[in-house]
Amino acid sequence: MKRYHVTTFGCQMNAHDSERIKGMLESLGLGEAVSQDEADVLVFNTCTIREKPDQRFAAHLAQAAALKQREPEKVIAVGGCYAEAQRERLFELYPYVDVAFGPGSIPHLADWIGAGGEGIGRGAFGLEERSFAGELPMRRERAFQAWVQISMGCNSKCAYCIVPSVRGREQSRRPGEVVAEVTGLAREGVREITLLGQNVNSYGRDLPPEARIEFGELLRACDAVEGIERIRFTSPHPKDFRAPVIAAMAECDAVCEHAHLPLQSGSTRILKAMRRTYSRERYLRLVDELRAGIPDLALTTDLIVGFPGETEEDFRATLDVVEEVGFDGAFTFVFSPRRGTEAATMSGQLPDEVKAERIERLIELCQRVALERNRGRVGRVEQVLVEGPSRTDPARLRGRTRRNTTVNFPGEARPGELVDVRIEGATSTTLRGVQAVLVAT
Repeated sequence: MKRYHVTTFGCQMNAHDSERIKGMLESLGLGEAVSQDEADVLVFNTCTIREKPDQRFAAHLAQAAALKQREPEKVIAVGGCYAEAQRERLFELYPYVDVAFGPGSIPHLADWIGAGGEGIGRGAFGLEERSFAGELPMRRERAFQAWVQISMGCNSKCAYCIVPSVRGREQSRRPGEVVAEVTGLAREGVREITLLGQNVNSYGRDLPPEARIEFGELLRACDAVEGIERIRFTSPHPKDFRAPVIAAMAECDAVCEHAHLPLQSGSTRILKAMRRTYSRERYLRLVDELRAGIPDLALTTDLIVGFPGETEEDFRATLDVVEEVGFDGAFTFVFSPRRGTEAATMSGQLPDEVKAERIERLIELCQRVALERNRGRVGRVEQVLVEGPSRTDPARLRGRTRRNTTVNFPGEARPGELVDVRIEGATSTTLRGVQAVLVAT
């Protein structure tokens, strides 16, 4: 049996795409290899949103090239956003790559790899003929959790972002297809789903009138599927987060009390330069609306440091918002210019040492605020979906609360079970506790 190995970079959408890639390769008769050197087909599902994934990908690809030099029959396939951004140039940069494909052309990967796992040496990209991968076989990491793609592409024009260039304009999946997939997953024993899109809030607006529903309605439709006990979604855009979605979050039993709400900057001036189309004040009003509608809501965010023209005053405005909102967690990034984006050629590019100093201060504050928020959970009983053993102590279990916080605790529960855990301690990223009463089996 020929074997494959998939290396994934980047976002949750890429993680879901890799599940489809694995499922497709296994449907061709390939088995999964635990390492690159044991694989006949090496697939890299790439990201190009920031510079760090590019660098990591280049290092991994260099290792693959060395393996291919020793074993020329190995097939190297590069997919995802980096492949779409580079297109035919990818073969000039890495002549040992056999197959390249964009994120919209995953359904055709089997044709290019071939049933025998033989690369056919062609480039195929996704924007000319995009199609959803919902009908493809899928190899999930956990039997009780699943990603569900509801849209692809993005119509926003953020100055720093390359996503619209590599994933195209927004295209919503028909609601009937989404609900049918969720129903099928529930029958397979899935208890938690995460709805995926570049901007889930604008879901449905491109659909024909007879099929059009908005995101709040889709949440309600998924909530009605028997067997689905937790619904998450990512990522929303603040400009499209409207009252019907907040109402659905508050009223649907399965929709979790967590929203990932990217801020990017606390300075209205920088937000305008970023073309985020909301102000600091509008963002804070939205936070108030969310917390009024969903009292126990956890809020996480994305933050960018060092955008062109960012002054110390602008940066302090970001720090102020972090403290005012009290985020439960934050993904923090140093601005990375991406070729083909407006921000890459803006004046006022900041020195690396300034960006490094600011990101350090931001991370310290975010960790302090998150620690305070997590300590506030001590003494509570939280419902936890068990995911498996703790990453640091195999004798303990690890799971997540409805608010998407990791909990480590001793116990006997199996992965996929819902248990009650009394919280006894906290760090900035995790909780720890002891198992209380079993909720469901």
